[in-house]
Amino acid sequence: MSASADLLEQWHDYLAIARRRSPHTVRAYVATAGRLLQYRQLESWDQVAGLSTRDLRAHLAERRAEGIGNVSAARELSALKAFVGYALEQTGAEPGSAPRIRGPRIKKGLPRPITPDEAANMVASVTENASEDWTGSRDASVLLLMYGAGLRIAEALSLKASDLPLGETLVVTGKGSKQRVVPLLPVVRDAVASYAAACPWPLSGDDLLFRGVKGGPLSQGMVQKAMARARRALGLPDTATPHALRHSFATHLLGSGADLRSLQELLGHASLGSTQIYTQVDAAKMLEAYRSAHPREDG
Repeated sequence: MSASADLLEQWHDYLAIARRRSPHTVRAYVATAGRLLQYRQLESWDQVAGLSTRDLRAHLAERRAEGIGNVSAARELSALKAFVGYALEQTGAEPGSAPRIRGPRIKKGLPRPITPDEAANMVASVTENASEDWTGSRDASVLLLMYGAGLRIAEALSLKASDLPLGETLVVTGKGSKQRVVPLLPVVRDAVASYAAACPWPLSGDDLLFRGVKGGPLSQGMVQKAMARARRALGLPDTATPHALRHSFATHLLGSGADLRSLQELLGHASLGSTQIYTQVDAAKMLEAYRSAHPREDG
């Protein structure tokens, strides 16, 4: 094993085991670190820890020249800072000596929720157009967990057979291994129960609840593909993604009078600031309605 590969293996284990980051985050952070080691020909923690602000800016400039945008550059910078910070710990240096560099400004877009009718039609579409009845029931269950309970797609796919039968509430393990309790509507519970009864694979103990056609874990990509097919069939915009279902859950609750603190708990947000964006969504919807309905809006 090369010296750089050894560094990447240590970095991977730290993220996955010590920090318990999601598989997606681990892959992205390790890939970013790998590019840095390759471009800068680094082979030791001392060399990584010795990188300066100028070095990181030069590396990001090279990445920008390759065509990555502001959002990707900001994500890479976050990963690079974490990697250099870990190198500093490995060498015994002071954490405060890490390079300081600001990322590109990113315009924060508003989530685009879908309507309750669109959500219901999408669930019906994935059910009716699936290649097998049980996979249609499966995909509908995952979508309902996101729309009806506000789960992230990764949270829904991490449910285990031992969570069955679902009750009126569900304990969800979210980002940072933080747990929260979410209420489950009867329609969500019934959908999951129907899937479990139809699933041809045995479901027991710590086995993952949602399975692929060959019995392995259901991937996020398969859920995204099922939703993309339904989106095209219904003529919905490209913004009608799995994550849009979670946005819709939050927006509809807020519009029905839910307070921000309760919504924060249901969504599993670490800070209230992450939840407050939905007040902007609601305000945007009201302004749109005003502009389309007010008799004097056109002057």
